[in-house]
Amino acid sequence: MVNLFLSKPKWDADAHTISNTDVVLPLLNKLCSHIQSLVTRGARSEARLWLCSALSTLSVSPRRQVNLFMRLLRSKPRKKQLVSQLLQLMFDKRPKKLGYVLSKRSYLLERFFEGNPKRILEWFSEFAFDGGSDHKRGAKALAQFAFANRDICWEELEWRGKHGQSPAVVATKPHYLLDLDVQRTVENFLDNVPDFWSSNEFAESLKDGQILFLDTKFFLDLFIRFMYEEDMNDVWDAVEEFLSEESFSSLTQHLLITLEERDLCQFLELLGNCFDSRIESWDVGDSSSWLGVVVSRYGDAESIDELLLMNSVINQGRQLLRLVRDENVDDEGEVLKETIADVCRGLENGSGFSRILRELSKMKHTEVIRILGLLSWTIQFRLSEECQSPDSWESLFRENGIEFRRSSDHSLLSHNGFSEESESDCDGRSRVSKKRHKKGKKKRTKKKKRAIDDDDDDVLINDELLGLNQISRSWLLSTDGFSATWSSVDLPEYMSRYCLSRWMKWFLAGQE
Repeated sequence: MVNLFLSKPKWDADAHTISNTDVVLPLLNKLCSHIQSLVTRGARSEARLWLCSALSTLSVSPRRQVNLFMRLLRSKPRKKQLVSQLLQLMFDKRPKKLGYVLSKRSYLLERFFEGNPKRILEWFSEFAFDGGSDHKRGAKALAQFAFANRDICWEELEWRGKHGQSPAVVATKPHYLLDLDVQRTVENFLDNVPDFWSSNEFAESLKDGQILFLDTKFFLDLFIRFMYEEDMNDVWDAVEEFLSEESFSSLTQHLLITLEERDLCQFLELLGNCFDSRIESWDVGDSSSWLGVVVSRYGDAESIDELLLMNSVINQGRQLLRLVRDENVDDEGEVLKETIADVCRGLENGSGFSRILRELSKMKHTEVIRILGLLSWTIQFRLSEECQSPDSWESLFRENGIEFRRSSDHSLLSHNGFSEESESDCDGRSRVSKKRHKKGKKKRTKKKKRAIDDDDDDVLINDELLGLNQISRSWLLSTDGFSATWSSVDLPEYMSRYCLSRWMKWFLAGQE
């Protein structure tokens, strides 16, 4: 049975006996090398995604996150993919911020529409169909400007009918604007009415930012030029304001995936300044706090491999199991199992786990987290391999002093292992089957056979229900105060994280 090492360690036990750490620690290093090779070489891209996801769970103040991302954006060489992804995020979430910036430079869009009928029709064609004045986007700007400046531009309006319409007629019958030849009219404005492109009416139509979606690439390039070639303060101010309003989780999930590894390393160095480097700051109830401690000690590009490893064994144990099983289909997989078994045997020898915790007090804090993380993952690996039935799980709970309740069974269990309710159901099915059998004697042979088949079906159904109950059994555990229901699918990961939390709590207590 798997020992979860949940008994409080005796720090002074066997202090003068020969330590088994000389056996266990080399085995852990061997296991570490195997997993690190898999994570940092065979599945590096996936491991980086896991790390980015883990970083998004960290808590960073708005002021610090603004400073962090602004330094990254202004650093050289320019991070083109990061900038593009950030602007795209602003387009999607806060288009009005950049729409307002663009409205102050509306004259620049004259070239945007030149020689492009598709853009012209998409932006200027939305005249109201109900005859009202509720025109939208460029159509509203065109109508308002044309009426306000009819003395200089009304003759530039092109109509699809036999003759044009006067301002007075269109004012009383605004639905006539639906007969406007939009493409030819806007082309006339491009050639002959330059004031329109810098007018308040046109600028107002840009403020909601919807024009950004007419050609996203064009506007991405335009704003990148505003930021890096022309260094426009109001554009940078809009970016900074967006960074302060958006959550750190959202920013990291959307932006970090675009970074090259050297840029991710730079981000980690900047992020490290946001956290307390003391291991005592680790909140054992917060699964992400260990990451803050490690990131605060992040020093060089090589250490990202260490970070990928620790994140994989602590935060992505289930995915790491899948990788190991996919990778190790032959002798290498057996070597891994043997190494884990050797580690566990070494720990179970006397007070081996207490000695390991005592030995950790002499190590760097990142090594402490790495070793305890590896140990917790060996627990997850063994549980996923050895606990294949509900009975094996319940045996594990008993052996490790964990109280449990079966969440799927709300009635008392009888001496034969069935609930009183299930016994009643079985008796009812039996009586029904007997009645069917007696009734069948009075009918033809074919009906007798059918009644016998029905009895067989009842037996099969009962067996299937019992089997389903075994497979789908779940438990309430004393480890979390019986507050959540745990199934065999989630238990290996949950128990390994619970063990890590307990071990770290004991280690921190031993440092006081």
